[in-house]
Amino acid sequence: MSLDGQYDEGNIFAKIVRGEIPAAKVFEDDDTLAFMDAFPQGDGHTLVVHKRSRARNLLDVEPAELNAVMATVQRVARAVRTALAPDGIVVTQFNGAPAGQTVFHLHVHILPRWEGVALGRHGAGMADGVELGALAAQIAAAIV
Repeated sequence: MSLDGQYDEGNIFAKIVRGEIPAAKVFEDDDTLAFMDAFPQGDGHTLVVHKRSRARNLLDVEPAELNAVMATVQRVARAVRTALAPDGIVVTQFNGAPAGQTVFHLHVHILPRWEGVALGRHGAGMADGVELGALAAQIAAAIV
């Protein structure tokens, strides 16, 4: 069952945290990492993960780790608002494959939304790396 199971050290987010796979980083501190989703649902789609947690989802995570993740989510969402001026921001987190989770490392999505702009499908086409880097830099510059 996808809500339960062993944490896979080889998952893509663990590899990003370890620096084995490149990512367009937005923010990093001792506990968390925020980076652009390589398969975004829209411009500015950012992910936040805990760097040491081995939680597969919200049901596994230790409260202190979740607190660190959510503090970074808030900080990055504020920067997204400043940098991209969206009309709204969706903050979401999936638990289990039937709920839409595709990477079993706890992560939170920050999705800027604009009136009249449809949201893309979760996990659809891969974004251009140069564009992701530019968006990451724009958001990172707005972090306080």
